[in-house]
Amino acid sequence: MAHEFLQGKRLRVLINGIHAKSGGGVTYLRNMLPVLADDPELEIHLFIHRDQYGLFGEVDERVRAHLLNYRNGFFSNLIWEQLALPVLARFMSVDVTVSPANYGPLLAPSNVIILRNSLAVVGRETRLRKRLYWMGLAFMTGLSLISCDRAIAVSNYARRALTFGSGKRIREKVTVINHGVRDVFRPAGERAPIERPDGGYLLAVSDIYVQKNLHTLIPAIAKLRSRYPDIHLKIAGQPLDQGYLEELNEAIREHELEDAIEFLGGVATPELVKLYQNCKLFVFPSTVETFGNPLVEAMSCGAPIACSNTAAMPEIVGDAARFFNPLDVEDMAEAIGELLGSDNLRRSLSVNALERAKKYSWENTARLTADVIKSVVPPDRHYSASAELRSAP
Repeated sequence: MAHEFLQGKRLRVLINGIHAKSGGGVTYLRNMLPVLADDPELEIHLFIHRDQYGLFGEVDERVRAHLLNYRNGFFSNLIWEQLALPVLARFMSVDVTVSPANYGPLLAPSNVIILRNSLAVVGRETRLRKRLYWMGLAFMTGLSLISCDRAIAVSNYARRALTFGSGKRIREKVTVINHGVRDVFRPAGERAPIERPDGGYLLAVSDIYVQKNLHTLIPAIAKLRSRYPDIHLKIAGQPLDQGYLEELNEAIREHELEDAIEFLGGVATPELVKLYQNCKLFVFPSTVETFGNPLVEAMSCGAPIACSNTAAMPEIVGDAARFFNPLDVEDMAEAIGELLGSDNLRRSLSVNALERAKKYSWENTARLTADVIKSVVPPDRHYSASAELRSAP
């Protein structure tokens, strides 16, 4: 009886997850949902398409998952999101609608959007269909930013880049809340954190599409091979853009690196942790990131890092990386080579990485996000746990 009474007074939050189909979007929701569900003031409802269910595994039993059944695609998602979702939200008496993909349903109640998808890739994309996609995403981001009640940016860089130079009224809507990292990402066993395996390999972790800049990393590896003939690069990530993957394979053949570069595809978390723990060096060549989850995972495992000096990367990594210009093959090769040639420098970066990683936790991310969610609801509708328990029979 008391439990039912408590449930009826919680703020009903609709998480619009229909755009979380890979990479950071799935990582964000898989980690945030159970922690948000811990908050006694919130009742969490997750909306995803039935095709996405396998990406999330077993959803926390405290989260009410709604599997949607309509033709899945960019435009059908957009139409459903803008027309059907607001009607469902009002029918369900939803208090707050949260969309963790830059934009959401413009007419849904009490909108909160998460600014986490970079739009800068549109300037580097040459394929018409892809350019139209990114231009549409930019347009919807702008509309959602104007119409939403609050917005969360995953970094200061994301706040600057995704508010499009807007005025003070728009900027004041946006709160910066970093992503977190799971506890499973940590140094191996009882080994001292700064120790790394002898030999080892270079590791890159990202889904495979153009902004990840692997096409610049490949010639950098080719330049390093004369000094380090046994160099080996492992790339873990889903091939989301098959055309781009074909370009990368062609570049690998052109530089005769077939035996030096290995695509692992998507890997399960336990295997990914081992890859971070045992790599000699983690390389992050991306040109555009609003946060960069793999960076924090690598830091938490004590991996020394060679990293791009653009976008959010310096903000997230701080003193835990040797930076390079991601568009300069020579500079990238020099940075990686400097780390490969110095045990002391790698140890120093490993120590810095472990210390820097302490900044990031999903518990903190969820707590701050819950505060933003509650801020868009009038105070007189907020749940009071102590009052409810006293009045319950």
